[in-house]
Amino acid sequence: MIYLERKTRETQIQMGLRIYGSGQAKVATSISFFDHMLEAFTKHSLMDLELVCKGDIEVDYHHSIEDCGIVMGQLLKKGIYPLHGVERFGNASVVMDEACVECDIDLSNRAFLFFDLARKEIGESILQGQIRDFNVELIEEWFRAVVMQGNMSVHLVIKRGKNLHHIIEAAFKAFGVALRRALSKNDSMAIPSTKGVL
Repeated sequence: MIYLERKTRETQIQMGLRIYGSGQAKVATSISFFDHMLEAFTKHSLMDLELVCKGDIEVDYHHSIEDCGIVMGQLLKKGIYPLHGVERFGNASVVMDEACVECDIDLSNRAFLFFDLARKEIGESILQGQIRDFNVELIEEWFRAVVMQGNMSVHLVIKRGKNLHHIIEAAFKAFGVALRRALSKNDSMAIPSTKGVL
């Protein structure tokens, strides 16, 4: 388990992450829907996550969610690189009833996010509105923070879906499964790049 603490005027975060764990989560952010999504990610990535976040949620959930993403990305970067003896690439399509979301990952040590959860017929993001008191637009903020701080290339695309809960949960699960597959041990790969370093 590797640990990191981050304190700002807006959030106080203590997080621990075990890359090769058993899918156990102990999460307390005071944002119930976000906790549920992190538990789904943890379960399907087979990582172990410990997280306590105290944020200015009386203002908004934005700071807490983005900052948790920053810390998780930093822990992933610390735990993954330099890359050695793993597959490097991973992908997964996860179905939740009518929803299906696909995630493709390259552990490239370069940060890039392609985030396309949009209604194809009108070209607008499907992540608009609320689930209880949770602003679903914040989901993109979490993924962006994780990817940018974690130095990975991630494409997250909706294939179909209408129910916001299903779509978002499928996205978190797809990210977890794809990341687990990218981190699958493959000693014959040594350094999985023609450059000789990642």
